[in-house]
Amino acid sequence: MSENPEKPTTLREKLILAGIKVIEENGVSGFSIRRTAAECGVSCAAPYKHFKDKEDLMTAIILYIKDRWHERQLEILKDSDGDVRRQLIDISLAYIRFLMDNPHFRSIIMMKDPAMLPEQVRLKSGLSEVVMGLIDQYCQETGMPEERRRVKTFVVRSLIYGAALMFDDGEIEYNEYNFGLIASAIDREFDLA
Repeated sequence: MSENPEKPTTLREKLILAGIKVIEENGVSGFSIRRTAAECGVSCAAPYKHFKDKEDLMTAIILYIKDRWHERQLEILKDSDGDVRRQLIDISLAYIRFLMDNPHFRSIIMMKDPAMLPEQVRLKSGLSEVVMGLIDQYCQETGMPEERRRVKTFVVRSLIYGAALMFDDGEIEYNEYNFGLIASAIDREFDLA
């Protein structure tokens, strides 16, 4: 169902992935440089060679995940024929796969924690920048009213997160047939009616 977590190549990357695991297990309020260093098997001083403090490491974690997702979106856009509606469907399906293939990222992506700094919350919300731009472009091309856009965006996001949750819980099988059903539902949602 999912890929193995990425194989880190540097201590900095190892610390980022260890930090993700610490957050997943303890939340942001239980996140610390000390716990991250212990998870990574390095001294408590080692992370400070790469990050100035806990907040800097947390920001690096968010940027790491954001960069991985951004790379995937660029691949989709590069390989597409320019049809915005098709791009929206492809990116929506890719995001479900991204969530499933990277369960170690989901705890950060889905997290809402008052201990997060406003800048970190802003960075995390940047995961949707490309999709929101495509939605705006599609709505302009089709003359879709703003209220209809909001409704359709809500429904498509619900389909994405709901499908990922149902795949993860085993309620539906993680296969191409079910991805086809999800693609059809998303495609229908972008009809103007």
